[in-house]
Amino acid sequence: MSRSVLSRLSLSATLALVIGLAGLSQSATAAEPEALTVTADKQSATPGSSVTLTMTFTNVQTTDVQFVYQTIHPTYDTTKGGLKYAFTSCTEEGKPCDATRPLNYTVPIAPGATRTVKLTYQVAADSTCGANKAIGFYSYLYYEFAAGQSTKDGIFPTGLTNVPCATNPAPAGAGHQ
Repeated sequence: MSRSVLSRLSLSATLALVIGLAGLSQSATAAEPEALTVTADKQSATPGSSVTLTMTFTNVQTTDVQFVYQTIHPTYDTTKGGLKYAFTSCTEEGKPCDATRPLNYTVPIAPGATRTVKLTYQVAADSTCGANKAIGFYSYLYYEFAAGQSTKDGIFPTGLTNVPCATNPAPAGAGHQ
């Protein structure tokens, strides 16, 4: 091989090594925490019982959040599965709200501050129930921060509440002959 070919190969190998090492030396960045967390007070509810969802919005940004838009929708399987429910209460920071309308958080929300919404729904006494029956919702969340210059949005599932059929206890003395 000629000296110029070896020089070019050597230069290419050196550049590739420098670029590779530079890529490895970049500091790892942690994933941004979720802005919305959702918990349910129970994972199973029989027809006639109720479930409370607690949704907490946290400002994970370094500047105030000036605007928040959040809605709650049933999942497709909930609407098509014969499941019946009704929201019986909605509170945002202890004040009444309407679960059928977008939620209105008090703003501004400082970095690290939270806002909490509690939604209670009752499974109708005549709701479909049984194996593979579950009520679930998803929440669409949009918010603005950095004096309105930046935005974030996303879909957040609330999880599923299984709806098994209520079992009737055996009458007293049944089974004893």
